[in-house]
Amino acid sequence: MSRYFFDLHNRDGAIRDEDGLELSTRASVTKEVGRILLDVTQDEIAGHSTGAVSVVVRDDSGKAVSIANLMFSNAWFDEESSD
Repeated sequence: MSRYFFDLHNRDGAIRDEDGLELSTRASVTKEVGRILLDVTQDEIAGHSTGAVSVVVRDDSGKAVSIANLMFSNAWFDEESSD
């Protein structure tokens, strides 16, 4: 098992993970990244027509080993605003 840290980057800036999680496989790291992106995205897209969220994964030495990005965009085809 290794400790991984999941740093979040969103419209509020960067949030550094100081605690991390002990995970044993790349698949478990990827699953955790997906969980984080889904949780954060629900808040990020509320009331916004666009948004982007990234998670940078660091290993226990502090080296970035992975990045995941999720972008959201909603466009209306008519000229009227539906606000």
